Amino acid sequence: MSSNLFSNLLTTRLKRSLAGTILTLTATLGAIPTVSAAEFNWRFVNLYSRGTAYGEVYKDFAENIGVMSNGRIKVKMMYAGEGVGQTGVLGSVKSGLMTMGAPFQPMHAGEFPAGVVEVGLPGTTSDVGELSTLFREKGWSEILTEAYDKQGLVWLEPYVQLPVYILTKEPINSIDDFKGLKIRAPGAYGKFLRKLGASPASLSWSEIYTSLATGVIDGSIGSNIIDHRDGNHAEVAKYMYRLPIAGAQVLPIIVNKREWNKLPKDLQAIVRSASESHALEQMTKSRIWESKAIADMEAQGMKWSPEPTEADIETWNKTANSLWSEYANSDKYSSQLVKILQQ
Repeated sequence: MSSNLFSNLLTTRLKRSLAGTILTLTATLGAIPTVSAAEFNWRFVNLYSRGTAYGEVYKDFAENIGVMSNGRIKVKMMYAGEGVGQTGVLGSVKSGLMTMGAPFQPMHAGEFPAGVVEVGLPGTTSDVGELSTLFREKGWSEILTEAYDKQGLVWLEPYVQLPVYILTKEPINSIDDFKGLKIRAPGAYGKFLRKLGASPASLSWSEIYTSLATGVIDGSIGSNIIDHRDGNHAEVAKYMYRLPIAGAQVLPIIVNKREWNKLPKDLQAIVRSASESHALEQMTKSRIWESKAIADMEAQGMKWSPEPTEADIETWNKTANSLWSEYANSDKYSSQLVKILQQ
C-alpha cells in the first residue's frame, strides 16, 4: 500500500471516529437536563452571623423559597455584617438594596414606631395563643399590613421568639441596682430601663460581646436567651435577671414592595407559604433550644440574680404598663395597636 493511500485511509478513519465521538457526546449532553437561571434573584438580609442557630433558620427559609418555587426564585442570604448593619435592615429593604429583610424593630424606633409595639412592649403577654388572637382576630395584622405598605414594604407572616432577658456583669439584688447601669437596650426596652434609672444604649447584636468585655456597657438584652448563648455573652457578663423585660417577641419578614409586585400571583403565594413554614420553625426550634442555651451558659459560669421581691415585681410591672400610653401617642398605627392591646 502506498504511503499516500495509507495516509488517506487513516485520515478517513479518524474523521469517522471523530464524527462518531461528536455524535455520542452530543447525544449524552442532550440527555443531561439544563439548569435554567432563576427568574427572580433576591437578596435577604438577616440579623445573625453565619453558623448561629437562628442564622441557620433564616438559611432554611431562603432555601425553602427556592425549592417551593422550583428554582424560579433564588434567594441569596446576607448575614450580619455582610454589607448592611443591624440598624440598616429596614432602610435597605425600603430602598431596594435588599429585596427581603428580617429587622429587629427596636433598632428602627424612630423610623417606624409601630414596629416597636409590634415586637412587644414590656408587660405584654408571653402566651402564643393570645398573640395569635391579637394578630389574626383582633385586627393587628390588618393594621400592620397597612403600616408597612405606607413604607413601601410588604409584611409577611410574623414569627414568635422567646422572652427577652437582661444579662449583667454584676448581680441585680434589688431593682434599685439598675440605677446608673449602662445597658444595651434599644427601643421600648431602653425607655423601660431608663425609667428604672439605667442608661440605655442602642448597639447591634455583633457589638454586644466586645462592649461588655471592655466595660462600655454593664449589661445587655438579647433578642432572646439563645442570642446570649450564641454571642458568648455569659463569658463576660455572668448574671441573668429573673424577670423578662418582654414576655415574647413578634418579628416580621418584609419585602420591597416594587420587587414583590414583579412576582406573578403563584410565586407571591409560594413566598407567603414559605414564610408561614418559617414562622413555625422559629417557634418550635426556639422552645427546643431554650433549655439547652441556659444549660450551655450555666456551664460557662452564668448565674441567676436573686429572686425579686414582691415590691420589685410590682414596680417592674407598673413601669412596663406606663409605657403603653407613651407609644399610643407615637403615630396613628401605634395608637390603633395599643388601643386593641388595652382592650
